[in-house]
Amino acid sequence: KGKCPEEGWDESTIELFLHELAIMDSNNFLGNCGVGEREGRVVSGLVARRHYRLIHGIGRSGDISAVQPKAAGSSLLNKLTNSVVLDVIKLAGLRTVTSCFVVPMATGMSLTLCFLTLRHKRPKAKYIIWPRIDQKSCFKSMITAGFEPVVIENVLEGDELRTDLGAVEAKIKALGAENILCVHSTTSCFAPRVPDRLEELSVICANYDIPHIVNNAYGVQSSKCMHLIQQGARVGRIDAFVQSLDKNFMVPVGGAVIAGFNESFIQEISKMYPGRASASPSLDVLITLLSLGTSGYKKLLKERKEMFSYLSSELKKLADNHNERLLDTPHNPISLAMSLKTLDETSDAAVTQLGSMLFTRQVSGARVVPCGSVQTVNNYTFKGFMSHANDYPCAYLNAASAIGIKKQDVDVFLKRLDKCLKTFRKEAKQEKTINEISDANTATEQLED
Repeated sequence: KGKCPEEGWDESTIELFLHELAIMDSNNFLGNCGVGEREGRVVSGLVARRHYRLIHGIGRSGDISAVQPKAAGSSLLNKLTNSVVLDVIKLAGLRTVTSCFVVPMATGMSLTLCFLTLRHKRPKAKYIIWPRIDQKSCFKSMITAGFEPVVIENVLEGDELRTDLGAVEAKIKALGAENILCVHSTTSCFAPRVPDRLEELSVICANYDIPHIVNNAYGVQSSKCMHLIQQGARVGRIDAFVQSLDKNFMVPVGGAVIAGFNESFIQEISKMYPGRASASPSLDVLITLLSLGTSGYKKLLKERKEMFSYLSSELKKLADNHNERLLDTPHNPISLAMSLKTLDETSDAAVTQLGSMLFTRQVSGARVVPCGSVQTVNNYTFKGFMSHANDYPCAYLNAASAIGIKKQDVDVFLKRLDKCLKTFRKEAKQEKTINEISDANTATEQLED
């Protein structure tokens, strides 16, 4: 049926299934005689076993989704993977999505592929409208495709950084709709940046007949992000949305899913990919989804949402204990941010030092964002880089509740963060005492003089 099974399969069943696919490829035929330049020859048995002898990859020279006659098993693997992933995307909240395919590139290069496909539809276009998000790969995806990003600064609403719709529309009018390749929006992001206003952006794109590409990097795991895409497609225009395999399905880095509501356009993108492609990302995600089943994946989504609530409540308590506060970002369903004002007041380097302390204590994924850092990416200079704004009011720390997180991860993180902050407070207190003693000694000497 091409759907993800309700209950996951055991490993021996999955391996049997993969071996049955592999013996359909010509390199595994008994008595096969290959006289071409690419015959699926692998010299290392370890490498062959690692790939379950599915050596030919996917697609043909002109289309990554095409069936390859001498690799019937690998071609079937590719078709099934795309079908199963589409089923899971629908399960995650996008009921009207019509097509998707797994591409063996991470999110940034997959976005580039989408932009290059649009180039043929809009040959005069040279600009991409991009509501600012301080993440290098999505910015470089536009540069690599040969387009000029038009950065739209976010607006501060309370603690949240949100899409400046007025600035987007004004820039479209100023540049001319025919000169704009697309609007490049974002769902999943680090707080206090929150998902773009996808519904409103989609309406603007529909009104001006401008394509709309959504960076949904780790949004499949969030029902809120998926709802935004569904609503955007319902009321306006979304041409394609791209998501990472590793962030959403817990497989090794190296793959993404390009999906959309117009099957012919998604097929155009797949045909733009030059040559054959590695089957590894498709193989990894198919194995994972067959082992989880829809019930297992739903359980992971439910647990992630529960852990987000737990992390939010516990991080708020810790922030209060250290005279900080959990920033109010209700529109971000995955990432949280805690202010670091007391550290920022201590010294410029203190905020950065906290990040180093956490990393050396084996806390990965937490981002510490100081105020006022400047970074140049491909000749574009960003003030306040990493904070998604030129002048965010305070330094802060990020933590996210992503799929697969456990209560133990949250508890250990909070314990280590608390210890680091106490160390800073103790050092600051000692330094204050030393300064007070020094000031007192200086005053005494002056009186004696």
